[in-house]
Amino acid sequence: MAARMRADAQRNRERILLAARQVFVDQGPDVALEKIARRAGVGIATLYRRFPSRADLIRGVIAETLTGLYDHVRRAIEQEPDEFEALRRAMHTALELELGVLFSTLSGRFAVDDLIEESQRDAAALLQGLVFRAQAAQLLRDDVGFGDIVLAIIRLGRPLPGRLLPLDRDLAHRQLELYLDGLRPAAALSRTAPLPGPMISLGWFRRFRRQFGPAWGPASENSEKG
Repeated sequence: MAARMRADAQRNRERILLAARQVFVDQGPDVALEKIARRAGVGIATLYRRFPSRADLIRGVIAETLTGLYDHVRRAIEQEPDEFEALRRAMHTALELELGVLFSTLSGRFAVDDLIEESQRDAAALLQGLVFRAQAAQLLRDDVGFGDIVLAIIRLGRPLPGRLLPLDRDLAHRQLELYLDGLRPAAALSRTAPLPGPMISLGWFRRFRRQFGPAWGPASENSEKG
């Protein structure tokens, strides 16, 4: 019986986090938590038992998303012998997680470096290694940097205003495929000048990532209950 209760509690937690991610993406971070509970199919008391405050729920959503991304990227690397195909699979997974809009919507509500340090799982480091290996295998053009991978995911993951197109997500995956074609070494052969703009490194991206640190103080985190 105890094992079944633990399994039920874990399923409730997973449903709450999934519902919260979807609602935060669609309606922003200040949506009534009762809406999230209803979407998850649980009572508001169950939500508060798992996540006593809105700040706890936001941290839970980001932590779950980052862990899921890391696990998906790791599996892509392990299961795809072709480094470019592993990169393709990892980028499509990141796009499906809607990282761009999620991080933008919840910016200032969490410290991403703290969550990564707690989990010891940084998908950015895996992606950097994958970029290097794909270039060494001459499957990825040499003038592509880490930032060209990550920032493309963030940009393509942002929905069009008002989510007016029902096929918006499918279009994002289509446009990612076009972008991936441009990452092949053959696509660089016709260029007569270097790519414009800076090449963004992993170190630069990590400094940029710190800007998502919390803007709230302890009082506002603990006093808000709905």
